[in-house]
Amino acid sequence: MGIFTSKVTKAAVSPQPEVTAAAVGGAYYSSQVAGPNLIGDWWSYQAGTLRNRAMSVASISRSRDLMAAVLASMELKMCGEMWNGEEMEQVPLAPRSWLRQLDPEMPNSFLFPWVFDDLFFFGRCFLYITSRTKDGYMASATRLPQGSCTTPDANPPVWFGKSKEIYFNGGAIDPNDVVQIYSPTQGMIFMSEQTIDTALKLEGARNRNSTSAIPAGYLRQVGGEPLSALELAALAESFNQARMTNQTAALNEYLTYTETTATPDKMLLIDAAEYQSREIANLCNIPPYLLGLSTGSYAYSTSASAKSDLWTFGLSMYATAISAALSQQLPRGTYVKWNTDKMLEVHQMSDYEPMPQQNTQEENAND
Repeated sequence: MGIFTSKVTKAAVSPQPEVTAAAVGGAYYSSQVAGPNLIGDWWSYQAGTLRNRAMSVASISRSRDLMAAVLASMELKMCGEMWNGEEMEQVPLAPRSWLRQLDPEMPNSFLFPWVFDDLFFFGRCFLYITSRTKDGYMASATRLPQGSCTTPDANPPVWFGKSKEIYFNGGAIDPNDVVQIYSPTQGMIFMSEQTIDTALKLEGARNRNSTSAIPAGYLRQVGGEPLSALELAALAESFNQARMTNQTAALNEYLTYTETTATPDKMLLIDAAEYQSREIANLCNIPPYLLGLSTGSYAYSTSASAKSDLWTFGLSMYATAISAALSQQLPRGTYVKWNTDKMLEVHQMSDYEPMPQQNTQEENAND
């Protein structure tokens, strides 16, 4: 029996201290209260222009949504460690209430995908502590979208450490009341600006081509007295009319008809679009097949394999950054981690009951 199937002992239970209100700026920023006062006023929140621009690229939006959807279905669990005589053994602990709902205004299934969103696009995320326990640990928190945050002492594209000067919607807030989470990779909008720009230009070209009327062919005079523009237009109209009504169109020795070489795949730039999507899949650390791209000899056999690939190559580093930062808000020796058992479990054939066999007509006749 695994360690997580055993009962939680009394010694392993995490105490739930009484909750008190956290300082909201306080005297630290007594003259600058615009930031804290706007926390929770959703109308003032901004996702960010560069982030919204990147989301207009279908492959980036798909990559983001795939990982966010997986994180929305996952839960955190609280653990400790105990020496068993040979090594440190992981021990399950009774969770603090915020592991079930960190923000009183919204469930974790909504909050954490947006925490990931900030990490994915900006490379960092800020959680503002809205209440603390009596012993000073975090009891609840809310997300501050990066589109509304500025840090004069830290500038992108690379974050070298935690900021000591944070502004939210133009107002300063105490960094001691902010849980700063940092991604191990640069934010998408900073490391992929040229790729995003190319993808948007390519999509614009495809949209223009999809609405452009492309002639099926063209008539060309190769000899004789040159025809006027009106004569050429009348000739083309009569030629088209004959083709549309399945009649015979006649051309003399001085006129030739050539079909255009434009095809749907060329007009919609299919190959270029697929190449660009593959580049974005690489930047997002997403297996290309999850974006509907051909993968050559590589293939996955089950949805469990797809989830495993998505977690291993893409989501796990962001999820680890979140759980590590939240663990810093707990007493030493305790930490939180994501429960990946259900997400990564692979059903064996023995887990399913065999389907009842249907009798053949011959067996029915014998009965």
